[in-house]
Amino acid sequence: MPKTSARLLALLSLLQARRDWPGALLAERLDVSPRTVRRDVDRLRELGYPIMTSKGPDGGYRLDAGTQLPPLLFDDEQAVALAIALQTAATPGLEEASARALNTVRQVMPARLRHRIDALQVTTVSRPNPHVDPQVLVALSAAVHAREVLRFDYNATTPPRRVQPHHIVTWSGRWYLLAWDLDRDDWRTFRVDRITPRIPTGPRFTPRELADVGAFVASRFKGSDGFGDWPCRGEVILDLPASVVAGYTYDGVVEELGPHRCRLILGAWSWPGLAANIGRFDADIEVVAPPELKAAFAHLAHRYTKASS
Repeated sequence: MPKTSARLLALLSLLQARRDWPGALLAERLDVSPRTVRRDVDRLRELGYPIMTSKGPDGGYRLDAGTQLPPLLFDDEQAVALAIALQTAATPGLEEASARALNTVRQVMPARLRHRIDALQVTTVSRPNPHVDPQVLVALSAAVHAREVLRFDYNATTPPRRVQPHHIVTWSGRWYLLAWDLDRDDWRTFRVDRITPRIPTGPRFTPRELADVGAFVASRFKGSDGFGDWPCRGEVILDLPASVVAGYTYDGVVEELGPHRCRLILGAWSWPGLAANIGRFDADIEVVAPPELKAAFAHLAHRYTKASS
């Protein structure tokens, strides 16, 4: 590779690594004069890279956003990570775009990286999820970023919703909007595939504090009102090895009591749901606590007996 071309790639890599670069520091890192740095910056600008210049005694450069997408530069690890991410992009509605992006990236990869990507074929296995319109994702993201009140239709049986959108999250392969519902004065999660945004958006708002978005969303899907645990949590003893039970519990606590006996503490969204979850283990069960769990087992036993008659 010609020396000038190699230096341009090195300069571009440095500009992508941090926001602002003093001209003198760039010259030192590249082992060239400040004048050469200025000429190389001009060459990159001719290729479409929007490099801004800061004034002052030191001077400096910044790689900014432009109106066109110039060629991108990735190191080996970044290129492989990008290709793997595009392979595993399973959001309905984005598969074709992901495949085209992967093909574009692959075409400009050196042979050594193409061989690594071709050898690593990832198959994502998941339940079929509803189609998500990419334009809806873009519209919701814009409202979140602009902090503007959003109006949208959610289903045919309810009037349009008015919310302050805060975050777009994924859970079990689906996209959700986490927002403060202005009519219900509370946090709500909405499935993106069911949202039809209304234009224009409303006034700007001041974001509300939410310390841990992931924990909050997880607790909501557990049936809790905030950052709490499952609303129903019980303790039982199973006549099964702890190693067997631990392999089938997601967030439960398993304690070994012997070679074929263990203690299990588990949660669920309801007492019958918890009893049914524990009942899937093919073993004798001793309920330790609370009484609500024991009553739930009796309720299910009556229901199952009636179903088998």
